[in-house]
Amino acid sequence: MTAVNTTGAGAFLARHEGLRARLPGAGLPWVVAMREAAAAAFRAQGFPTRRVEAWRYTDLAAVNGTVFGEALTGVDDALALPATGNSRAVFVDGRFRADLSTLDGLGYTVESLAVALPSLEGRLGAVARPAEQALAALNGMLFEDGLVVTVPAGVAGGVLELLSFATLSDRAPAYHPRHLVRLAEGASLTLIETAAGPAAARYLHNPVFEIEVAARARFNHGRLQQEGLDAFFLSTVYAAVAEGGTYDNFTLNAGARLARNEIHVALAGPKAECHMNGVQLVADGQHADTTTALDHAAPDCASRQTYKTVLAGRSRGVFQGKILVRKVAQKTDGYQMNQALLLSPDAEIDSKPQLEIYADDVKCSHGATVGELDADNLFFLRSRGIPLEQAKAILVEAFLTEAVEAVADEAIRAALSGAVSGWWQRQGVAGGIEVA
Repeated sequence: MTAVNTTGAGAFLARHEGLRARLPGAGLPWVVAMREAAAAAFRAQGFPTRRVEAWRYTDLAAVNGTVFGEALTGVDDALALPATGNSRAVFVDGRFRADLSTLDGLGYTVESLAVALPSLEGRLGAVARPAEQALAALNGMLFEDGLVVTVPAGVAGGVLELLSFATLSDRAPAYHPRHLVRLAEGASLTLIETAAGPAAARYLHNPVFEIEVAARARFNHGRLQQEGLDAFFLSTVYAAVAEGGTYDNFTLNAGARLARNEIHVALAGPKAECHMNGVQLVADGQHADTTTALDHAAPDCASRQTYKTVLAGRSRGVFQGKILVRKVAQKTDGYQMNQALLLSPDAEIDSKPQLEIYADDVKCSHGATVGELDADNLFFLRSRGIPLEQAKAILVEAFLTEAVEAVADEAIRAALSGAVSGWWQRQGVAGGIEVA
């Protein structure tokens, strides 16, 4: 069977054939079987085209038209990491760097997937669905490393940073980290994930997360995507939440030439909760896509989604959000809102909220709005001596407030504030913007 589309897809399949004997886990039959199944799924699907409904608004032709090389990581002497006081795991070009990480005295386990792989049978691949998502299949056949986090029952894990950096290369490298997070009953953890790279570097970062939140556990997941402006960031997150557990996700999409943040969450036990909120800051020449799929598979569960998109120059944003309420999921409480603010007549936004409900005792709602900066409010600020660009920044801050206020975790809010300010500075807005 040949791939649906060639060039890049064919090159990745050829790489899998050439590396299969050297990839981590090559001596473990269950890993080999998993990789072969993922390769078969990717061979059947290829890179999704816009004829696939889930990819109707995002075109991967530029990704499929690029032949990516293998990431050859060296020592980057210019990589200076500011001290934050938090524990951190650092990846450079998709590979764990113990020399840059600080993981002592945690009270829970953090490991490199490449090292921990022999102990992960039954866990790796337990949540991901490569047969349904082609990029998860691509990850499954080529992953080399990742982060494995295991928090025991009742342990409060505090804050852990996951920093992923790309280095400048003339090879257009691609890397596919697989990250596993498991919180046992009553455990808690805040993970702040940052992905960044040089502005001029072209590369593909294709991470997959598999997250398991046990009964009454809480996982706060902050994601700051600040990749280089010629990069491709294609991320897939899978999370399963048990009875009384909470998965709280906030994503900032601010970098990359083309970015897609795809999140699949299953509320699998009664009274489980999910909060998915995010901000997309899309500058000239960028394309940012947030796609969510929330599966209410148990009764008495609640979910909240608020996503805001700000678009400048000739840019394009996408939001697709589906809430599925199964017949067993009586007393579901689900809410979804997507709003976009266009700062340029050349900016575009595609919005596709969906509700699919099979239960009859539910409270679900969704909505979407698209608009521009309010001329009256802008005039009001200008008439009080506030410069134009600063006035715009104030109004955009007000627009983002609802999504930002939904971030309960203080550490994530602080990281978000710095990232948003940095985006404004890159746009040349005097004074930037502060997130309260």
